Amino acid sequence: MGTIVNERIVDYINSLDKGNSPVCNAIEKEALADGVPIIRKEMGNLLKVLLLLKQPQKILEVGTAVGYSSILMSENMPQNCRITTIENYEKRIPVAKNNFKRAGKEEVITLLEGDAMDILKELDGTYDFIFMDAAKGQYINFLPELLRLMPAGGLLISDNVLQEGDIVESRYGVTRRNRTIHTRMREYIYTLTHAEQLETSIVPIGDGITLSVKKG
Repeated sequence: MGTIVNERIVDYINSLDKGNSPVCNAIEKEALADGVPIIRKEMGNLLKVLLLLKQPQKILEVGTAVGYSSILMSENMPQNCRITTIENYEKRIPVAKNNFKRAGKEEVITLLEGDAMDILKELDGTYDFIFMDAAKGQYINFLPELLRLMPAGGLLISDNVLQEGDIVESRYGVTRRNRTIHTRMREYIYTLTHAEQLETSIVPIGDGITLSVKKG
């Protein structure tokens, strides 16, 4: 994995990490061994801080993978909070379900299986904490639905937005197969930072994230 932050700084930050629950640590280890992309340590720490600050009632996650970030969030959210998470990749769904069982979190985490766009269109109510960690080329397509589901004061966190630094290259500076994602991600970041109803900060940790709060 490339990084947009000096490796030594990342190593230093991660050396201070207190770690998580034994089940989270075990799932993290397994995912890394199996080459499954999960959130970086720095991102996990930031999520924990944001959950304590925001004290959400309902969390929506787009992109479950093996359930690591859902479990991490569930261990750091208020007692009455619930998580809805969406995953389309059939191979990972049974792994995620098993991990929720191992963590004893089946009551608080609901996994919705299928195409995120279709599922988002059918969701109603509001989610005051949204974590987007899905197919990067789709972020821009999901955004209108996410904005519809966010209340005033709601927080949208988008992971992996700086594409290992490629985002600052011109369209022709990235490999041909990444050009569409590059164009869509630039459009996504521009939309987030220029939308009237949002206040957005781009934070260069991990592979770049955005924090967007919906105004009242």
